[in-house]
Amino acid sequence: MPPTSAPPLATLPAAERTAAAEPTARRLGRRVADPLGVAALLATVCLWSAFALSDRALAASSLRPADAALIRFGLPALVLAPALWRRRGQFTSAAGLRWAPALKIVLGGGVPFYLAATYGGALTSAAFVGALVPGMVPLFIAALAVRAGRAPRGLQGAGLGLIGLGALALVGPDLAGPGLAGVDGRTLAGVGLLLLASGLWAIYTVGLREISLDPVASMGLLCVPTFAVIALLALPGVLPSTLLSHAAPRDVLLFVLVQGVGTGVCSGLFYATAIRRLGPERCTTVGSLSPVLTAAAAVPLLGEPLTLPVLAGTGFVAAGVMLANRRVVHSGGM
Repeated sequence: MPPTSAPPLATLPAAERTAAAEPTARRLGRRVADPLGVAALLATVCLWSAFALSDRALAASSLRPADAALIRFGLPALVLAPALWRRRGQFTSAAGLRWAPALKIVLGGGVPFYLAATYGGALTSAAFVGALVPGMVPLFIAALAVRAGRAPRGLQGAGLGLIGLGALALVGPDLAGPGLAGVDGRTLAGVGLLLLASGLWAIYTVGLREISLDPVASMGLLCVPTFAVIALLALPGVLPSTLLSHAAPRDVLLFVLVQGVGTGVCSGLFYATAIRRLGPERCTTVGSLSPVLTAAAAVPLLGEPLTLPVLAGTGFVAAGVMLANRRVVHSGGM
């Protein structure tokens, strides 16, 4: 039947209109993004920058990394406890909880990730944290996609290359030690830890897409076991802690607001929502914009200089984000 003889969509029942519109949406490559997913993703990017800034500020506070982790994962577990109890059926059903995605979430976003990001941030700067943790996730996601037989093509590949070049421009000058001292071992160790954190976050992102839990249940799956492990390591002193001894109330309040409420509760829910609605490739590519915001905010908040490498690096990352995200949006993902 010729296309001109098909009935207008407006004359069809709601269910039939939806079914008829789906092929068109697929042909258009989902150019019109889900508004809720986009809003959740933009909020997540802002909160990621806040995490990077607070992660760097931790080194100058009275708290230790274990204290920040207890706040980051403990507060969401406490706040979401009633909602998690109502969702307990999701954790016991075979369809809701599969072990492979669950391990990706717990390991990729839990204790190993948090300690790598925190100690790596203490050895470097906020710009490094912003560039190497969320900024490098698209490259790790692309590597996982290549392993699965889905290689990036066209503008997406060029964009990913620019993101990598931007990160190199950011961290390259600081890797060299003063004079003829060679590589700065402290910075090199910090960069290695941040790259490890980024790779773990990529695994966490893939796990979020594969799991059948809703965003609240996914948050609980991450926060409850992570809080338990950190507490078990902090109580006997394996991980040093000052939270219950001589931590400054101002520092505790700051980390409760930024990492407990902002990163712990809000960004976790927003990110899980964005992943479910937009997909991991699009989310991690747009998330690479956070280095620009982090580097700019670190100047007035932490007194970090806005140097030429920082400007060049963030410019390359921003250009790479636009290219890579354009490829993903117009193709509907890899």
